[in-house]
Formats: sequence, C-alpha cells, structure tokens
Amino acid sequence: MKAIRLLAIVLLVAGGLALAYGGFTYTKNTQKAKVGSMELSVKESETVNIPVWAGVLSMVVGAVLLISRK
Repeated sequence: MKAIRLLAIVLLVAGGLALAYGGFTYTKNTQKAKVGSMELSVKESETVNIPVWAGVLSMVVGAVLLISRK
C-alpha cells in the first residue's frame, strides 16, 4: 500500500515538473577519433521535449491512485 502511495506522489511530482519545464537537455559525446597522440571528440547537446498531455496524464493518474487508496 505504501508503494502505491509513493508511486502516486512520484507521478504527481514528475507531471508537475514536466509541465513546468517542458523537457530536458543532456550532453553526449560523439565522433571520437584518435590519430597518434591526438584525440578528437565532439560533445552534442540533445533536447528531449515532453508533451503537455504526458505531464497532465501523469498528474491525473497520480491523483487517481492517491484518492482511490484512502
């Protein structure tokens, strides 16, 4: 029972963050080349957009789980 309540709270928080920020950015290393003692790597910044419906759905599911377990 505590696990479901914890899951509901996590879904509510994650949905709120998704609505507030709309996505997140991360950096990944690509194209690594090594010629002798010289090394070349490129860092690319990738952005992942989270749809509004996903944030709202997460919050709704979290709220339903909280309300139904009382």
